[in-house]
Amino acid sequence: MRTASWIRRRVGLLLFALLATQLGSLISPAYACGCGAMVPDGTSRIGVSREASVIRWDGKAEQVAMRFTVGGDAKRAAWIMPVPGRATVRLGDPGLFPELADLTGPEYRTRGYFWPRRGDWPLDSGRGDMAGAAPPGSAEPQVGVIGRERLGDFDVARLTATDPEALGGWLRANGFVLPDRLSAELKPYVDQRWEYVAVRLAPREPYGTLSGTLDPLLIRFESDRLVYPMRLSRLAGTAQSLGLYVLAEHRMEPVSAIGGNAPEVTFAGQITPTGAVAAFAGAAPVFLTAIDQSFPVPSRIDGDHELRASAGDSPYRRVEYTDELLTAGGIPVWILTVGGALAAVALAAVLTALRLRRGRTPLPGRPHV
Repeated sequence: MRTASWIRRRVGLLLFALLATQLGSLISPAYACGCGAMVPDGTSRIGVSREASVIRWDGKAEQVAMRFTVGGDAKRAAWIMPVPGRATVRLGDPGLFPELADLTGPEYRTRGYFWPRRGDWPLDSGRGDMAGAAPPGSAEPQVGVIGRERLGDFDVARLTATDPEALGGWLRANGFVLPDRLSAELKPYVDQRWEYVAVRLAPREPYGTLSGTLDPLLIRFESDRLVYPMRLSRLAGTAQSLGLYVLAEHRMEPVSAIGGNAPEVTFAGQITPTGAVAAFAGAAPVFLTAIDQSFPVPSRIDGDHELRASAGDSPYRRVEYTDELLTAGGIPVWILTVGGALAAVALAAVLTALRLRRGRTPLPGRPHV
């Protein structure tokens, strides 16, 4: 028979194993970024819960404004994005995304309903319901540093590489701990002779951590096709959410889901840009397409997003309804209708009674038989 002390030891070992598992999940890096690889420093933890990007494509060049919402305890992190051509990088306008959110927001409509619902009388219950210097150049001959800029909280290096291992070595030599699989994921880009934008991020406060919504970063490169790099998102450890605003000559759509849920178009229509949108895309009329997509299992991502013109430029806008009880003069229509029906029934009963009564009353001057 098992003794009480043996049971206590087994329970203690089980609790210790559970605690060790939880601690391990806290200190292991969480790589997450819809367009590249977000790499925290050391054993810190960082995750990108939402990525929103704006793409302007004119058939020859592509401009991408990117904004991330991050969480975790990392004091510094690196972000890497492959690009098909020579890139320039600068800070974007923080007002760009709020303006686009207003432009693509749903249309709100009101629709009425006849019978009372819960909350309406008489069903209502009565209760209300990088600090520091820029990283040095790599000693690896297979890696070239095209340029380096300090942009606010971003330290940006534009790189070329002929060997994915050499690129990983350059990043490690500059203080970043990378996942073992990164070199393998970079190989397709190296084979296609793409270039790279490597960004070091640091919080504004000296001892702060990276969290919240970061300033947008603006990247421009030549491209005869509209492509949005996503392959490195395979390294993400948690489900990802991507929002894309695409400004082009026509309504655009992804060629495939690349391993995520089916992309959903939440807005499509021609706009005349103003304000921050005009500064980004120009003032000429342009077609705006808003696309949302989720990736429940990032490891299934099998390529980059390539977008093409849709079969037609049909407009689309989401409609959200607010239901209201139908009223007339402040009185619910159902009360007026039911009350009117009851009054009509009562009147008919009275008239019927009067006719019956009149039929039983003898005519004047005629004797009763």
